[in-house]
This record gives sequence, C-alpha cells and structure tokens, in this order.
Amino acid sequence: MLLLHLTEFESSLVQLLLVFGAMMVLPYFVDPQKSWHRAGLFAIAGLLGLRYAWWRATETLAPPGFTIDFLASGSLLIIEMVALLGSISAFVLMSRFISRSDEADANLRWWVRARPGTPDPRVAILIATYNEDIEVLERTIVGARTLRYANKEVIVLDDGRRDWLRDYCAEQSVRYMIRPDNKGSKAGNINHALQRLAEDPVSPEFIAVLDADFVPHRGFLSRSLALFHDPRVGLVQTPQHFFNPDPIQHNLGLSRSYPDEQRFFFDHMQASRDAWGLAICCGTSSVARWSALQELGGFPTESVTEDFMLTMALQERGWTTVYLNEALTEGLAPEGLKEYVTQRARWCLGLMQIARSRLGPFGRNGLRLRDRWSVIDSVLYWSSSFVFRLAALTFPLLYWFANITVVNAAVPDVISYFAVYYFWTISTQNLLSKGLLVPVFHDVSQTVGALPITRAAFTGLLKPHGHPFSVTAKGGDRSKIVIQWTMMRPFLILFALTVLGLVIGIFSDRFAFYDAGDGKAVVLFWTVYNLLVLAVTMLACVELPRREQHIADEPELALMHLAGGGGDRHIWITSLTRDTVKVRGQKLSIGDRGVVEIPNVGPVEAYVIAVDRDIARLQLLPGDAEREALLVKFHAEDNVPGVGEVSPVNLIRDFLRRLSMIAPAKKPR
Repeated sequence: MLLLHLTEFESSLVQLLLVFGAMMVLPYFVDPQKSWHRAGLFAIAGLLGLRYAWWRATETLAPPGFTIDFLASGSLLIIEMVALLGSISAFVLMSRFISRSDEADANLRWWVRARPGTPDPRVAILIATYNEDIEVLERTIVGARTLRYANKEVIVLDDGRRDWLRDYCAEQSVRYMIRPDNKGSKAGNINHALQRLAEDPVSPEFIAVLDADFVPHRGFLSRSLALFHDPRVGLVQTPQHFFNPDPIQHNLGLSRSYPDEQRFFFDHMQASRDAWGLAICCGTSSVARWSALQELGGFPTESVTEDFMLTMALQERGWTTVYLNEALTEGLAPEGLKEYVTQRARWCLGLMQIARSRLGPFGRNGLRLRDRWSVIDSVLYWSSSFVFRLAALTFPLLYWFANITVVNAAVPDVISYFAVYYFWTISTQNLLSKGLLVPVFHDVSQTVGALPITRAAFTGLLKPHGHPFSVTAKGGDRSKIVIQWTMMRPFLILFALTVLGLVIGIFSDRFAFYDAGDGKAVVLFWTVYNLLVLAVTMLACVELPRREQHIADEPELALMHLAGGGGDRHIWITSLTRDTVKVRGQKLSIGDRGVVEIPNVGPVEAYVIAVDRDIARLQLLPGDAEREALLVKFHAEDNVPGVGEVSPVNLIRDFLRRLSMIAPAKKPR
C-alpha cells in the first residue's frame, strides 16, 4: 500500500535502489562461467534496453514537424538506437562463455596417441617486422627461440630489409627472410614466407604468428597445439596481454589499478564469442594449421585487418577458430596516444573493408548466419559507439546556445527508464568481468579516438579500397612530457563551449533550477558529466615520460657479493629493468661494486649509482647470457601481465595522485 502513495520521483528512486540491492546480492549467487546465469542477467538488460527505447521514441521527442527541434531530437534518437542495437547484440554474444583450459590439459601432446612413433609436429614461428628497433625485436626473438618446444623454426620476416637485423638473426641462429617488395603489407609478408616454406624439403604442420613486439611465454606452443586435437580446428587464438600500460592508463596514472583498453575484449568477449563458435583471429599470438592456410592460398589481403578476414575465410571452408583464454604471450602496447588511435582506426577501417567484401554479411559466400551476425556486430560497434560518444558531447550545446531540447523528459522518467537500464547493464558487465568497465574512464578511452575512428568507419564503408596499411610505431624516445595539442584541441574547444553555454544558461532567464519537467535538469546533469569526461580526456592527452620497469609482485631475495672484501649482503629486489635493479634491505654506498645473484638469471656484475636510506639503485653490467636470461625472466615466464581486476579504492587513489601532478605536468621540458 505504501507504493500507492509514492510520488513519481520517489517511485523512480525505489526502482533504482532495487537495482543496486540486486547487484549487492547477486555476486553471492552468480557464476560468471555458467551460461544460464549470464543469459538471465543479459536478458534483463535487453528488456530494460527495449523499455528505454520505447520510452525515448514515444515520450521524449520534440513535436513532429519540419523544425530544427524535431530534426535534432530525431537525429540523436537514431544515433542512440543504433548504438543500443549494438549493445543488445553484445548482450546476446556475452550470454555464453567457454573456457578451454581443461580441454588443453586433457590433450597435451595428443599426437603421441594419434600417431605413435612420429616426431612432434614441426612449427614455423613467423615474426613479421617492418621498422621496429633491436630492443623491441630482441625480446621477441629470444622468447621464441627459448620456447619449451623442440621441433620449431623461428623465422624473421623483414620488410625493412635491414642488414643489422640479418646479422643479429645469424647470431641468434634464426632464419631471416626478405622479399622484393612490400605488397600486401603484413599479410603479403606472411604469404611470401608461406610460399618459401612450401619449397622446403619438409613443410611445417603449423604456423605460429607473432607481431614483432609480442614475446611468447614458454608454454605458448605446447598449450596452443593441444587444441588442434580436433581435426576441424584451423586456428587457435590466444589473448594479447601487455607488459606496459597503454597511453590512457599511463597518462592518467592508472597503470596498476585500471586495465588496458583491450583487456575486456580478450578476457571476456572473446571467450563469449568462442562459446558461439565465433572466436576471431587477432593476428599475433595465434597458431594456424598449415593445411588450412594452403587450402586458402594464404592470408587474405583485401583488408588491413587480415586476421579477422582470415577467420571468415577459414569458416567459409569449414575450418573453425577456437580461443584459449590463457596468458601465453605478452606484448608492447602503443606507447604514444597518436599510435594508439592510429591502431584502432586501422582496425575500424579493416572491419569496414571486410563488411564490404565478398566475405561480408550480405555477400554471396558460404558463411553461416552466425558468422554474418559476427561481422554485423563488429560493424555496429565501430560505426555507432564512437559516433554516439561525439553526439553525447555536442548535442547539449544545442540547448545552451539555441534553446533546443533534444531530450524532453522529466527527472523521474530519466531515472526510471535510463538510469535503471544503465546501472543494471554496467553492473552486470562488471559483475561478470571483475569490474573492468569503469564509467568516465571507459568513456574517455572512446572519446580520445572518436573523431579518427568515426572518419575511418565511414571512409571504409563508402570507399573500402585504396587505403595504405598504417604501421603502429613502437619504441623511440619517451623520456619527456609531450602535450598532444592536435589531439587535445577538439576536446578543449568542446570544453570551452560547454562551460560558456552553461554560464549563459545559469545567468539567463531561460534556465531555472527548480523546473525539471521540460528537460532542463536532465541537460544540466548531462552537461556536468560531459565536462568531467572532457577534462579527463584532455588530461589523457598530456603524455608523461616512460621508462621500462618490471616491478615484482613480491620482492625477491637476492645475494650481493661486494668487491674488495666487502662480504656478502642479502638484499630484496623490488624492481628490475634490463639495465638497472632497485634493492632494499642493506646500507650501500654510491660506487660500491660487486656481483648480484638474481633469481633465475644468475650472477650479474653491478655497481651502485643512487642511494636513499636503505634503498639503492644498481647499474647492471650483464653479459650476453645474462641479458637473455633477464629477457626471459621479464617476458617469457608464465605470468599474467597487466591489470585484470579493478579495485575502486586503488583506482581513486591513483587518479588523485595523478591530479596532484597537473601543475608540473603542464610545464614543458
């Protein structure tokens, strides 16, 4: 009876509180790996989304007619509904989940049972490179060479045709290949290698592909090959994890508390796609069956994302792609914001090229209905998510400067229809992904690349051919603060216009804080949220200095033998780079020399270069063997790099620490 006496506002708050209450209780009952649990949660999200769509279309638009109000209101609705359609498609995909680790355990070395007495399958590991420097390539080549799998051949495919790399490959006893031209970019480079391998006396049975900046863990091949026990499997994809923070993490000071932008896709979305039989090849960190590639005639070259297209081509011929959700490689995320955005714009362009190709969702091909849906889902993501992000930032300006209300809604209705849907959806996704989607920061990661990605989406749809392959630059000098003014400028302008519009609105008689019935309170909240997103986006455009650093989860006990009769000192290693080690636990002096016994590396000569109380930094002087051992220790051991779970307390602490750096960060060096 109490509910009968609630006001509309109180009733909407009760609905929202019920969502919060449910999300406080559900973690004790929901198993993220059970598909029926996931399906129930996402079914509710889908129904709430449809409820919201009906409300938006029937109660929030300007009166129909040939007016600027209706044009603005209707265009935002269309953009929003396309984005909602993409979200519902993602809900359906994520309603399933599969883990293949048990399958890999059960089928390790399956060939011993299937064909006793024969050698392990021969594997060719292809490392495609164009302009990466030795520091990037060295760790990948060393990691590939030290894999725990004997019957392998490491082959470096150099489209840069560099003499120093040829000489280094000879020193490392790995094969080096070049070709006369760079046609087909990465796919063409790999196809040339496949043609050369076909001429060998014994062709490989499997092909592993590594980008030049991706280091395989020691068990990469043995674990991936286990899933080829099924003769229908043409390709096994593994996740891409990163040992360095991406630009969003780094520039916002969230390297240890917020995941890289791809973590949600690789940890969760790919496993859900795999449950539908829709896992996709993502290029690096994959293993393909030689006979399947030969049947296709190599990698497709019609798209700059040849990996996704390879999955479609394999499926058309009856080969499946499966996903092993284990950290079996780790790579170098784009270190600069421009490179980060360029990479994602290339992915977007390539997907649109696939959509317009023979293997697109409406092409005459042998793809299943679900494969066509897979492409449509990706098109919806790339063509609507970033457009909607731009629309969300710009449409409130129409109210402040032209008195156009694009969403005419009362606050209780917004809470009841939008807030309930939004919080149920974001809470469901975070419940199933350990909190990886954080509001504001997730919006910032989309906002940063929204303009070039939107341009790439429509360029690819309207003109799919004739676009060059943009290589993601890696390495280089990252020792200085760099403000990306070109990238920041649109957000700075939007921020200034939003502030100006808000000031005009507050000090004009067109705005009254007590009147919420005509959408004014809604646009006020929307505007303040946009200011927050734009401010954090601009902060992300200030690139902070980087240096490679490997910080142990737990300090490692080591022994230092001091030269000149100084005796032995037990020390704790807290961080390592390839050139330095940071230790604590003993009083050392600048200039002290000796040998440090680093676990799993061995003795390395070192001397002290800095001291602060009982903390010292030592310069390492490793020989070739110790240097390789350090690379293996850093990158090839079976660990999971990066952030896989979000702690709100740590996230807030780290971001506040970054905010405290704003004043010095704005002073160019």
